[in-house]
Amino acid sequence: MLGFLRSYFSNDPAIDLGTANTLIYARGQGIVLNEPSVVAIRTEDGPGSRKSVLAVGAAAKQMLGRTPGNIRAIRPMKDGVIADFTVTEQMLKHFIKKVHASRLFSPNPRIIICVPGASTQVERRAIRESAQSAGASDVFLIEEPLAAAIGAGLPVSEATGSMVVDIGGGTCDVAVIALGGMVYAASIRMGGDKCDEAIVNYISRNYGMLVGENTAETIKMSIGAAFPGMEVRQMQVRGISRSEGYPRSFTLSSNEILEALAEPLNQIVTAVKIALEKTPPELGADIAVRGIVLTGGGALLRDLDRLLMEETGLPVTVAEDPLTCVVRGTGMALEKIDTLGSLFVHE
Repeated sequence: MLGFLRSYFSNDPAIDLGTANTLIYARGQGIVLNEPSVVAIRTEDGPGSRKSVLAVGAAAKQMLGRTPGNIRAIRPMKDGVIADFTVTEQMLKHFIKKVHASRLFSPNPRIIICVPGASTQVERRAIRESAQSAGASDVFLIEEPLAAAIGAGLPVSEATGSMVVDIGGGTCDVAVIALGGMVYAASIRMGGDKCDEAIVNYISRNYGMLVGENTAETIKMSIGAAFPGMEVRQMQVRGISRSEGYPRSFTLSSNEILEALAEPLNQIVTAVKIALEKTPPELGADIAVRGIVLTGGGALLRDLDRLLMEETGLPVTVAEDPLTCVVRGTGMALEKIDTLGSLFVHE
């Protein structure tokens, strides 16, 4: 009886458990949480070295690269899957509690979580068990490309082909969808994190300067581009000189960031070309008319649509609010959970 009451008073959430950000959609409310997937852990002095959660989400992200010896800022998700089971469980508990902060009873919701299209059974089981440990009564999984296509408004249930490229923090999912299922799906371990890493390595190699992940992400968002443009943007950056060990300032241009991102972008282009080669002819004809839709935070990189258009010769569009496409699609599946059972992943 108590379990029934808890479920009744819980708003079942749909969760986009991403490498970079976690977003939660609550039934009837829309998106209620959007925070970085970061947890700050403090190690207490004394016998046993007990660990405790100091901060989660945006507050924890501010601590990346700035913590003293007894505090670690951890990103428990890597390449779209769980890298640290215990910390992920604590993060989910915190976010679920935050969403249900005003509830009379402890939350005991049904949860839908999206998973990368090419994730293994072991990785999917880890996500399911982590959510159950965080307090979920039932856990449903939906594949990210399918959720992204639903969120982007593509006609996934019709007998026409739709192609979606979902670029997240840890993975890039490419899928061709028709009749409510994925005709072709591939996932490469390449996303926003790899782009940030490429920028860090480029600056270290060409300028002899050390910059952190947050700085690299800021550079990417400010002057990053995927295709040469008429306008060359510049940005002043601060880092640590490798030779002197002192803070120094230097100036980067958008052309340099384009060069730094060449390898990660090439991987995305290759994945899209392989998907098109393996698409059945009838669905390929549909895609030639409808084009390719980009979703995920990586779709916000300037001129990425133009790069794919030049490389494939097909129309390419960026979905409206691409960063929230996956969680919105997962939320739409949540709203129709009793009638869309075929969309969910079954182990």
